[in-house]
Amino acid sequence: MKKVILKRFLNAIPLLFIISIIAFLLIKLAPGDPIQSFVTPDMNPDDVERMRKSLGLDQPIYMQYILWLQNILTGNFGYSIITKRPVLDMIIERIPATLGLMGASLLLSLIIAIPLGMITAVKKNTIFDRIANFFAYIGISIPGFWFGLMLIYVFSLQLGLLPSMGMRTVGTDSIWDVMKHGILPATVLAFQNISVYMRYIRSSTIRQLDEDYVQIQYAYGASKRHVLFNHVLRNVLLPVITIIGLSIPNLVGGAFITETVFSWPGLGLLGVTSIFSFDYPVIMAITLFSSVMLILGNLIADILYSVVDPRIRLRG
Repeated sequence: MKKVILKRFLNAIPLLFIISIIAFLLIKLAPGDPIQSFVTPDMNPDDVERMRKSLGLDQPIYMQYILWLQNILTGNFGYSIITKRPVLDMIIERIPATLGLMGASLLLSLIIAIPLGMITAVKKNTIFDRIANFFAYIGISIPGFWFGLMLIYVFSLQLGLLPSMGMRTVGTDSIWDVMKHGILPATVLAFQNISVYMRYIRSSTIRQLDEDYVQIQYAYGASKRHVLFNHVLRNVLLPVITIIGLSIPNLVGGAFITETVFSWPGLGLLGVTSIFSFDYPVIMAITLFSSVMLILGNLIADILYSVVDPRIRLRG
């Protein structure tokens, strides 16, 4: 297992290198000029050129990339063009908020989707199954930003039960306050995942219930609950781990939209703000950190495979 993990980390290096090149080129080819954020109507053109030279923007694109890469390899992510703060400090401040939101939504998705998917499989073609599938199709279809706005309208504006934006109430410093602020954005991120997970778990459970080992357990007098949660569940978890690994990019991408809608102070909100202000050092850093999160998420999924199915660990 250690060799597999080491190999995955080594394979991630060229992948991150390619991602950085593509992201850097896209940012440079995008319309706009970061220098315009500093230019005032009465500024001298010579001052503008000196500023461009001090930022290294007067050099060819490949030289700009080489200089940026050299700084990254030494742990220097540069300074934000807008806030003048170190980019690494800004990223470190925002990571806990994003990871907390993603972790809460993923946990909520699994807690609801696993039992719901298995129950709908047992009650296949019943009214309960049809209603659950109807809501699953809705969850897969509706856009996340629209669902977030609807939740704000109902639970914040109309009912006044939950806060509509931010991570904390001004003057309040408690875990419960953070949890209240996180309920709506975590629900938005989890809703689509619950729908996808439930559908996969339902179909996988239906297949497992037709296997011979299930019929043998029934022949020995085992109850349906015992067979479902002691035998079928273990085999159902493997495709669930696959889906989790595949859904991590959606979680990261969804966090950008959800954090913007709810003003959640994470990497997503910082990324969108940096894109609109053309703060390319921050954009590049967020791109790299998001890529690392995706790679680590898929690596964790591979490790969980070996935990759930010992045969995979033995082959490894």
